Amino acid sequence: MRYDVAIVGAGMAGASLAAAIAPHASVVLLEAEDLPGFHATGRSAAFWSETYGGPGVQPLTTASGAALHGGGFLQALGSLHIGRAADHAAIDAFLAEFDGSGVALERVDPHALVPGLRPEWTLGVLEQSSTYIDVAALHGHYLKAARKGGARLVLSAPLVGVTRSGDGWSLETANGTFAATVLVNAAGAWADPVARMAGVAPIGITAYRRTMVQLATDPPAPETLPHVVGIGGDFYFKPEAGGKIWLSPHDETESAPGDAQPEEIDVATAIDRFERVVDWRVTKVERRWAGLRSFAPDRLPVFGFAPDAPGFFWCAGQGGFGIQTAPAAAALAASLLLGHAPDASIAGIDASCYAPKRFATGP
Repeated sequence: MRYDVAIVGAGMAGASLAAAIAPHASVVLLEAEDLPGFHATGRSAAFWSETYGGPGVQPLTTASGAALHGGGFLQALGSLHIGRAADHAAIDAFLAEFDGSGVALERVDPHALVPGLRPEWTLGVLEQSSTYIDVAALHGHYLKAARKGGARLVLSAPLVGVTRSGDGWSLETANGTFAATVLVNAAGAWADPVARMAGVAPIGITAYRRTMVQLATDPPAPETLPHVVGIGGDFYFKPEAGGKIWLSPHDETESAPGDAQPEEIDVATAIDRFERVVDWRVTKVERRWAGLRSFAPDRLPVFGFAPDAPGFFWCAGQGGFGIQTAPAAAALAASLLLGHAPDASIAGIDASCYAPKRFATGP
């Protein structure tokens, strides 16, 4: 069977796009792993923050809020950005970045929100809109919606070869060969290798390892604790059920695409940074894991047809913000792919800043 669209990658990016376009086109969703969302989506820190990813990502995050709230995927949390006296300039710059964006940010005393916060952490900015996000439920929702729309999900189907065939593509996988008019590259950390396989110029998508640990502490984390992030970008932590803490050293270690595993030095670094923020005692490291985040050179996502290859569509480079931007990103990518007018939820978003042609090196 020939499909209108073949999407390579069934993580959040591929699944959400498949759900958006399946009612309008025949779709096959090709996933290399036995389970979709194995490398990045399934290892997310699971929070939604309008400031995460910076001003270039914020419009997509904000535009996704209504759909995520309406679907019941978000739960109140709040995000507290903290700094020391030497961080005044960084705090001011952070506030200036989002001035006029509509994101509500308020200077607060961080000690009022974080019991046991060490005295030197005197600066705080509260982003009250930040929430937990149920990643598994959201990903499952998109996969279900894609299937309901008629999309076919094929697992254990890593690409073996890609051939341009007439006005479309022939995709050879370990689980069969598929033909499609449009090839969507939603392969995350594997986006550039997929492009090379298709004879398309790569755009510099780079994968980075991010470490997470789950801690038991004394005292346990209070239920009222917000998500806490250092203004310098060197840690964040948030409460989990049962008084646990999810903590990251906010590391970015360039990694080859693969099954990322946590390094002991990164786990130790995370705990050291945590203990420099609060006077709680870490009693146990209960879990540790790592995931891959993939970025374009300018750290903005890439949506659109490749300028050097008809029928090759990029949906990649969504870093650590691909989950929180999924509704708007999928709507935007679907409008570009199908040639439809943008949905009202994204009508004010300038798609040109995400276009792959920004990386073209030719005349």
